[in-house]
Amino acid sequence: MRGLEGKVGIVAGGGRGIGAATVKRLCAEGAHVIVGDIQEDWAKEAAKAGSQGSGKAIGVHLDGTKAASQQALVDQAVKDFGGLDFFHSNLAGGTEGDVDILNCPEDVFDRQVAINTKSHFLATQAALPAMLERGGGSFIYVSSGAASGGAAWQVAYPMTKNAIHPLARHVARKWGPKGIRSNVICPGLIMTEAVAQHLSDEQVEGMQKQTPSARLGHPDDIAAAVAFLASDDGAFVNGQVWHVNGGTQMRD
Repeated sequence: MRGLEGKVGIVAGGGRGIGAATVKRLCAEGAHVIVGDIQEDWAKEAAKAGSQGSGKAIGVHLDGTKAASQQALVDQAVKDFGGLDFFHSNLAGGTEGDVDILNCPEDVFDRQVAINTKSHFLATQAALPAMLERGGGSFIYVSSGAASGGAAWQVAYPMTKNAIHPLARHVARKWGPKGIRSNVICPGLIMTEAVAQHLSDEQVEGMQKQTPSARLGHPDDIAAAVAFLASDDGAFVNGQVWHVNGGTQMRD
């Protein structure tokens, strides 16, 4: 990628899966990364693996549902690496107990609002001033194909992921003239460690048959999209929602 060498970024939710793969890819491209995760030991492991590239990474604790924790992440990027050029907001979760609208408890919904919506709101509030001071920057939010997939078995997760899309467009419209880019990635089925352990061989085979591409998704597929949107190669992409899913949903 052009223009990632020496850039400074944050991967929030970077301890495992897509986040850890993204840290590794960004560092390989020469970026310096602060890795935040609710599991601090995971963040440190991902940072250590990422630091094998030309870029450097530091792993820290992050509770993305707390404004002070998000701000501390940004402050550490400025302190250790001199500024902030991009923020990859990758937090998601809280889906246990999320079923149809008649059977989803209120506390399950509230938990998902905090993790899947509020965390991205707080990340933006913390990171935007630092990016503006830098003269511009890139937000890359992770949503989900579930936001537009129409699942019968889940209600709160798609709702709370959908809320990220207008946030990204708001940031792009309001601060684009000041050098801020803001985009969303909606992964399809990505075979992370967490996903793979819950699927049988028969389920994997069935999902493969429904995927127009020749394979299921890997964390590196999303990491590549993040790297592009963080780089100078993505300079003219703003306010977009990208579906990276092997063709399982085909959208304008």
